[in-house]
Amino acid sequence: MIPKRRLGKTSVDLTILGLGGEGVLRTHGREREAYALINRAIDLGLNYFDSAKAYAGCESYHGKALGERRKDIFLAGKSHARDRKGALAHITDTLKTIKTDHLDLWQMHDMRTEADIEEVTARGGALEAFREAKEKGLVRFIGVTGHEDPLIIRRCIELADFDTVLMPVNPAEPHYRSFIKDLLPHALQKDMGIIAMKVYFRGMATQIPGVESVEPFYRFALSHPVTTAIIGCDTIAQLEENVRCARSFVPLKEKEMGRLIDLVAPYAQELMYYKP
Repeated sequence: MIPKRRLGKTSVDLTILGLGGEGVLRTHGREREAYALINRAIDLGLNYFDSAKAYAGCESYHGKALGERRKDIFLAGKSHARDRKGALAHITDTLKTIKTDHLDLWQMHDMRTEADIEEVTARGGALEAFREAKEKGLVRFIGVTGHEDPLIIRRCIELADFDTVLMPVNPAEPHYRSFIKDLLPHALQKDMGIIAMKVYFRGMATQIPGVESVEPFYRFALSHPVTTAIIGCDTIAQLEENVRCARSFVPLKEKEMGRLIDLVAPYAQELMYYKP
């Protein structure tokens, strides 16, 4: 029902829409809504589910909602720790909280600076923990994420054999620091799985004058050689609208992509680096 694409060298096939760890999943105290959202996403055919240690109650929500359905999905997590000890503590706690014996993908979260790179690659750095977790079968694959500087993430994938990269893919990209131009080709050369985020600019896409629907932004992301786009949802209605976009996906033509890039140009920097 929802098309699938290969996640790079992992050879895993994922739906072109994944449930992001934002929206209602990045809260506390909304267990009933989170439970309903996660299970509705599985019912609708999504198989990529995103979480992170830093996302409020996200891991706990998955632990309470998945149960036997854990086997039906590809579950991704993240650690923002920069040292081996901290990262290993994170994966131990994550597995306990989600009530699973492994993650399908564990990602080095939000790499931003050269100092981050130096810290994680140093002796006793987080990279040691990621490699150890993969060797022990606590995680199947490892990845890296970032949305500040594509050159930092490019450096990360040059230094370590990550399986995936999570990066922004949207029409504001060409106007500033472009992950599409400066990172995507290099990740593809390494046959990495590409996971798109910030597709709707944290929900701000519909605030752009002249924009009536988020669908063109979803089509923009999936018109690039990415495996999936992860989108956080506040409600089941939002989830179902995103599923409709995925099921009816048709790539944008080059002229359509150009028009969308021009439309967001006056707001590009604000959209990309807005922090609530």
